Amino acid sequence: MKKIAILASLLAMACNSSQKTVSDKVADTVKEVADPQQYAETITEAELKEHLYIYASDEFEGRETGQPGQKLAVEYLEKQYKALGITAAQSNGDYIQKVPLILSKLPVGAITVDGKSFENGQGLLTFSAAEGNYDELVYAAYGIEDDTYSDYKNIDVKGKLVLIKAGEPMNSNGTYVVSGTAEKSVWSNMSESVGKRFEAAKNNGAKGVLYYDESNFGRYKNRFDYMQKNDSGRMGLKVEDPNAFFSFFIDADFAKNLLPTITEDATTKTISKKIALAVKSSDEDVDSENVVAFIKGTEKPNEYVVFSSHLDHIGITAEGEINNGADDDGSGTVGLLEIAEAFKKAADAGNGPKRSVVFLHVTGEEKGLLGSQYYTDIDPIFPLSQTVANLNIDMIGRIDPKREGDRNYIYLIGSDKLSTDLHNVSEEVNKKYMNVVLDYTYNDENDPNRFYYRSDHYNFVKNNIPIIFYFNGTHDDYHKPGDTPDKINYDLLENRTRLVFYTGWEVANRAERLVVDKAQK
Repeated sequence: MKKIAILASLLAMACNSSQKTVSDKVADTVKEVADPQQYAETITEAELKEHLYIYASDEFEGRETGQPGQKLAVEYLEKQYKALGITAAQSNGDYIQKVPLILSKLPVGAITVDGKSFENGQGLLTFSAAEGNYDELVYAAYGIEDDTYSDYKNIDVKGKLVLIKAGEPMNSNGTYVVSGTAEKSVWSNMSESVGKRFEAAKNNGAKGVLYYDESNFGRYKNRFDYMQKNDSGRMGLKVEDPNAFFSFFIDADFAKNLLPTITEDATTKTISKKIALAVKSSDEDVDSENVVAFIKGTEKPNEYVVFSSHLDHIGITAEGEINNGADDDGSGTVGLLEIAEAFKKAADAGNGPKRSVVFLHVTGEEKGLLGSQYYTDIDPIFPLSQTVANLNIDMIGRIDPKREGDRNYIYLIGSDKLSTDLHNVSEEVNKKYMNVVLDYTYNDENDPNRFYYRSDHYNFVKNNIPIIFYFNGTHDDYHKPGDTPDKINYDLLENRTRLVFYTGWEVANRAERLVVDKAQK
């Protein structure tokens, strides 16, 4: 574990110099790093407020993904980076990273099983197109593939349709097979396990999945019914995939029609069934974009610290009211602009960061973390293998009404999940410079809100990149027209933004790269 080391003797010498410095000692080598306080002080309430009253104004129409208001947001960010003289991240000099999206309307059609037809929405649900004919179905039990256990060990699902169910196997002594203890594993958590199961099936070559989760089928059905009633669509990345994967959620009757013993049966097998899929969807292209700028590192330019926030929000209500999104995530967006300006001031003074720093404003967060997924999974402008950390800012301008205690707080999520180094740096930097109350309430593995999985940092987590998610918690105006600039606590926004800057400064300038000692499973 590396810690920030301060040498009193060098500090004393620094006080007599025209350039303030602190020292970072690693082994027998001492490297001087400029004092970041003079640059942090450029992050001010006044500038944050000036930015936010524009960015979250009615003119931007709630910044709905792909809509004119979001285009204005992109233009504003590009203009600010140009004015600051901060370089575009892409080699072609363009700040705009195009993110092709697609809006899929609720698909229409049916599945036929041994001659009996089931319409989409009647005992089964899918939100994407699915076509094909199959003579058999492979039952993969729980559909789990983990380090110590795999339902795919003795079956071949390549090019086939797979049936799986919720839950996880248990030993005869009452412990869980995957965890080896009395505690359930991640495979019993609805928020995470669905995606993990689908990913495991796809990675093993399956064409699609029929998923049985009796406890939660009603949730999926409510979403289906809402989309059907409102003729709404589901936005996703537009990716040309010749091996497109599809998934169905099925109820108890449909599941037991396929395998009568599915509830108690945990033995993988092949089931002889003639299944025809004929579900089609009408899609609409959505044009959207990320904005990405960076400052090149002075000593380790090929290592990157990524600061992120999402530039979009949820637009205008059906009644015509504007969801301004001042806190979500106008606060993170303007904070990111101020952090970028602080680093640029340092660079202009000859004290640029040792590692490159990247300012990533992503689209589509409100639609499923799409802009950050595009950056990490499809077009990472800078190599993920060389990305040292991601500091993600999503809502840092308000106060959680449920929280008691010092108002000058921030919820920190994920700082210790992948890197002990990052967590320690975060704690020590805060103690040295800011003394903001770091609240880890939502960092709990059992937090029912699952905030760790609900903002853009999670796409970096999936790639084993250490992250910190800065968050003030929800409030009564969350995703409502009441989230306006006049309700922001600008003194707290300043303090929280400075904290992120200081933490990023240390990560970018420390001699050794952060160690990832808790790899994502």
